[in-house]
Amino acid sequence: MKETITPNALIGGDCTLYLPLIETESVHLILSDIPYGINFDEWDVLHCNTNSALLGSSPAQVKAGSVFKKRGKPLNGWSKADRDVPRQYYEWVSSWAGEWLRILKPGGSAFVFAGRRLAHRCVCAFEDAGFTYKDMLAWEKDRAPRRAQRIGVVFERRGDFKNAEKWTGWRVGNLQPLFEPVLWFVKPYKIGGTIADSVLENELGAFNYDAFERRFHSSANILKSARFNSDFGFHPTQKPLRLMEALIELTTLENHIVVDPFCGSGTTLVAANRLKRRYIGFEINEEYCKTAEERLERSIEEEKNSLFALVQ
Repeated sequence: MKETITPNALIGGDCTLYLPLIETESVHLILSDIPYGINFDEWDVLHCNTNSALLGSSPAQVKAGSVFKKRGKPLNGWSKADRDVPRQYYEWVSSWAGEWLRILKPGGSAFVFAGRRLAHRCVCAFEDAGFTYKDMLAWEKDRAPRRAQRIGVVFERRGDFKNAEKWTGWRVGNLQPLFEPVLWFVKPYKIGGTIADSVLENELGAFNYDAFERRFHSSANILKSARFNSDFGFHPTQKPLRLMEALIELTTLENHIVVDPFCGSGTTLVAANRLKRRYIGFEINEEYCKTAEERLERSIEEEKNSLFALVQ
């Protein structure tokens, strides 16, 4: 008999090895901040890199401080092989998207933080796996680093003062990235059925409009969720706990199962526990997995103390 994974579980290891151990159509929601494939750190290099300078640091980056810790690649790439980065990201997502579809119940949702640069490749991979692409939500952050260098400074360093003056006010890089896309996918319900039928059969397919409005005072797909001190320090790409709670509450009921295959420091799992949902999480990095375990233990203890206080 094949071993299966049951809630509530946090598993240290590669999710692609363990997802097959989750029962088919047993999960109500998958919510995950997946690697973006933009070379943020070692775990985010998902293409066949041949450039030894990647993730190193130049004297200029050291001088700039914490914002520019490691060298990434320019959008144009460093070699002809770098033109394959988007396709290779698509292939990476495709390698596990089918398992996500298998474990979800019909009508179940998958929320994916996928990054602005390669989100379109993620959408294609999920659609090709059989998902329906429902919507793109936008998490509007309260702050974000500015990474736009003045092009005139480059010309000044070359001694080209004429062009430095001509291009005053112009920059290279990006506008301030104050939003991140949250891709919303749905597993199709039975052909010939309706959403109402799916709600009755699987408790899935509709969304909790009232709960959403209570949290955001709006029904818009732009999510203005501020970050608090507790939303920093556990993981370099940590997402706000209240944002993850809102997405869980939007599509699930108490006792439903929430899965996060790339759970990092465990924010999704803590949010699920706080909302009385069951959870399954996977994290390949030992340090982050330990952090997630500690955060879960604190959350469970806080819940016990809260219940104890209520009966006093």
